[in-house]
Formats: sequence, C-alpha cells, structure tokens
Amino acid sequence: MGVYRTHYSKELSDKYDGKEVTVAGWVEDIRNLGSIAFIILRDRQGTLQITTFKKQHREIFEKLINLNRESVISVKGVCKANEKVRNGYEIIPEELQILSESDAPLPLGVVDKVKAEMDTRLDNRFIDLRKSEVRSIFMIRDVLINSARDYLRKNGFVEVHTPKIIASASEGGTNLFRLKYFEKDAFLAQSPQLYKQMLMASGLDRVYEIAWYFRAEEHNTRRHLNESTAIDIEMAFIKDEEDVMSVLEGLVKHICEEIKERCKDEIETLNVEIKPPEIPVPRIRYDEALQMLEKEGVELEWGEDFGSEEERILGEIMRRKGVDFYFITKYPIQAKPFYTMPEGGLSKSFDLCCKGVEISSGSQRIHDYNLLVRRIEENGLKPDDFRDYLKAFKYGMPPHGGFGLGIERLLMQLLNLKNVRECILFPRDRTRLRP
Repeated sequence: MGVYRTHYSKELSDKYDGKEVTVAGWVEDIRNLGSIAFIILRDRQGTLQITTFKKQHREIFEKLINLNRESVISVKGVCKANEKVRNGYEIIPEELQILSESDAPLPLGVVDKVKAEMDTRLDNRFIDLRKSEVRSIFMIRDVLINSARDYLRKNGFVEVHTPKIIASASEGGTNLFRLKYFEKDAFLAQSPQLYKQMLMASGLDRVYEIAWYFRAEEHNTRRHLNESTAIDIEMAFIKDEEDVMSVLEGLVKHICEEIKERCKDEIETLNVEIKPPEIPVPRIRYDEALQMLEKEGVELEWGEDFGSEEERILGEIMRRKGVDFYFITKYPIQAKPFYTMPEGGLSKSFDLCCKGVEISSGSQRIHDYNLLVRRIEENGLKPDDFRDYLKAFKYGMPPHGGFGLGIERLLMQLLNLKNVRECILFPRDRTRLRP
C-alpha cells in the first residue's frame, strides 16, 4: 500500500460506494463467526466496520481475528454501503498492514462499561484519550482556543508570548514555584500580568496570550490545578473596566457559538447543550451578591472574597433565573491584587462566573506610577522587587485593563464536567507530577 490512510471513518459517503479506499486506526473489537468476521476500527473521527470473509482472503482473515484489541492496522479495500452497520458503510479488505501489535491485557479499557478511577485513567492517559467522550473534550478545546484567537484578532489584538521564568512574583503572595536560575533565584510565572501591562506602554495597545499559570497552591479540589492555561488579554486607552468586560462577554459568546456550530458530533457524544450567553451579561455588584447570599442564610463579612461554596450558591440563584453567565463587580479593594484600580473603598474589578464557578477575573489597572508604588507597599511588597515593571509607568502609560479567562474552567463548565482535570491533557496538581 502506498499510503496508510486515504479517508477517515466519517468521510465515507455514497460517492465512495464500490470504490477502493484505505483506512487506518485501532482495532476496537473483533467478532469472529467462523466464516466471516467483523472488525470495528476506530480513528480520530469515530468507528467503522471491516467485514472479512474466510474464503475470499484467508490470510487477511486469520491475521485480523488473531489480533489483540487496540492493535494498529491499515486496511485497503472496497467501500460498500450497508445500512445495517455503523456509519452506513463497511470495508471489504483486499490488503492489510499491521502497523503495531498491542500487548494484552490492556491497563485501561476503551469501550468497557466499567468506569475506571481518575488516577487509573490519568496514569494511562494515552489510552484514556482513545475514548470518544474523552477525545471529544479536546476536540472542543481546540475549537475553543482557535475561536478565541479569531475573535481577538478581528478586534485588533496581537498575540504575544511572555517569559515563564521570572525574577519576582507576578501578583505578590507566596504561592510561587521557586527554581534555581544559574546563580540566581527565580520563579515560574503565576501569570503574564506584569509583562502584559508593560506592553501597554509600548504602543502594542491590544495584546493577548494563550498563557500558562503556575501556582503553588496546596489545593485538592475539582476546580484547581497547579499548572493551568488561560486566554489572557490586556488593552489600553480604556475609559473604565466596562470596556474590558465588553470584550470578555463578546469573546465568550463567540466561543460558545463556534463550539455549538463546529462541534455538533462532540456535543452529541457528551450529551450537553451549549448555550451562548445573551449580551450584555448580567452585572451583580459585590454588595448585591452579599445580600443574595444573606437571603440564602449565608453570612460573609464585608471585604471577604467568595469561596467555592458561596460561588456555588450564587450560581444556583442565577440558574433559577435562567442565567448561566454573570459578572460580579465592584469588589472591595483589599480583596484584589495591588495593580487593580481603586474606586473609593472598592475596585474597578470584575469576575465572570459560569454556573457557580469563577472562570475569569479582570479589572482596570492602575496606570499612575505613584499610586501603583503606594499600592505595592500597602500590600506588604517591596517596590524594588518590581523595578523593571515600575519603570514602564514612568514614561507614558495609558489607562488600561485586562483579564485572564481560564481555559480548563470554561471548558469544565460548558461541558458540565465534574473535574477540571478532565480538561487538560496531563494534569499537574498537588500530588500528580507524572506522566
């Protein structure tokens, strides 16, 4: 055979009926009835049936029925329409190449109905990803990221890449992964925050990054990772945080619309409904959110940030109103990082939540040098540790703001998944450093 594959399973149609095609993939199942055998072949798009007859091609028949499940093969044969088989087409093989024979038994089942524990699945992630429902998550993730890029480019944003090894904390605090950088101490970046802001003084006044976050938080929850990704943007010449929120809600709406349009098969496999938000997304002030929680019997001291339980209850309140996406705005300034623009005792900040989980946080930033230095000091940090960052504010910094939209959290909430670890290929959490 000249090539291993000419068509994927779902590309077969009436125009190929009676014609020669070549397919390739993993052997999912084998049914041997003596004189005839049915092999289910799985590729990236789905599955198809290979029907082989002992009398017609004895050598091919014998090789196929003696393969272990999950072996990799390439089959050249005639495509025939058959309404009784999956996809409506079967392949009658004329040539077979066994590309890789699988060991047995498998460490993890692919089509078995018995559910495996999360650790077993992650330890054998390469097999876990062969499952259609797991693979669908990452096909949707691909569309999520590419649709975000499309939207941001159309709105004048330039893609950038900032350092992941840095000399000081991005946002202050102690949740840092420390490393040795030759003779110096360094850290893994918590976010691209400081670099994004520095770029606002450069003339690149609208930037975005598909960013990596490294946060040494000792969480072990369904929504926390120690290594995660986000769509991170910064934009200059804004009047206030509403300009940033407008970009964010438009971005999320576009992502949802693109997933709904381009991922119909994956959505069906996962049995979910994608509902793009109505714009403008509802805004709830922090004080209003406290009152809503109080009516549900939840007391929270003014100035405290919302924990996962408070977020869940707020999400339930909004769900009863038929709302999945909503902003919480005007947080107390002490609940937000030093670079957040203050407004009296409040801040020009916002969180975007989806079904009771925060998926994005952003704000208008401080662009005044003296105010920024003061806020750094008020947060118990040393301005000298931020001297490179602060330099950008001395020589012409326009009003600006931005946000980080968590890719894994957005995906988890859109697809109604129970654990954020489902949404990244090889999760890193408090206990997992392999594979």
